[in-house]
Amino acid sequence: MSFISDLFAPSDQPSSLGARFRAKRQADFEVFFFRTFSKNEPIRILDLGGTAYFWEKSNIPDLPNVSITLLNLYLETSKHPHIETIMGDATELIDFKANEFDLVFSNSVIEHLYTKANQQKMATEIQRVGKYYFIQTPNKHFPVEAHYALPFAQYMPKSWVYFILTQTKLSRLQKWEKDAAKQYLEEIRLITEPEMKDLFPNSLIYKEKLMGLIKSISAHNFKSKA
Repeated sequence: MSFISDLFAPSDQPSSLGARFRAKRQADFEVFFFRTFSKNEPIRILDLGGTAYFWEKSNIPDLPNVSITLLNLYLETSKHPHIETIMGDATELIDFKANEFDLVFSNSVIEHLYTKANQQKMATEIQRVGKYYFIQTPNKHFPVEAHYALPFAQYMPKSWVYFILTQTKLSRLQKWEKDAAKQYLEEIRLITEPEMKDLFPNSLIYKEKLMGLIKSISAHNFKSKA
């Protein structure tokens, strides 16, 4: 039963399938990173919606001249000397000037902005404040919807998904709280690969695959491919 639980557990649980995919994605991201930046140069990173937990599994925070700023709607906790946490809105980075950061990073955030207009605002701000960027999101057309671990939930009426989430244990082997289910159904707007290219017109697309199907997509403007 533990194998099944791990399979459907959220990606912030280390033994989950999602965590394993995230670790592989992080390794590929670091290939891009170290092909672009020197280990001894000053590097400013802005992580939109990020966690200290993600970076603690990386070699990047320990570089001598790196500084990482985590921006969230709430204040994230970090004890690492190279990681700063602030509160802010990813769609309005008004405290930062153009090209202030060497890199803007974001993992599974841009699909949580309710509307296409908000997603465009976030993308515009990313490209304004960052010289480089790496922005990941689940692929809308992957057969299993990433947030609920339900097949084709993204194509169902929201009322159906709400019923499944709150009245059955088909999503991650548990019933969702009604408020949490409602919130997710309101805020999530999944993105297709063509939409991602429209949001980041000068980007390359890194594709994370499972059994030949594109599970997630990342827009980036690194010059080298992993």
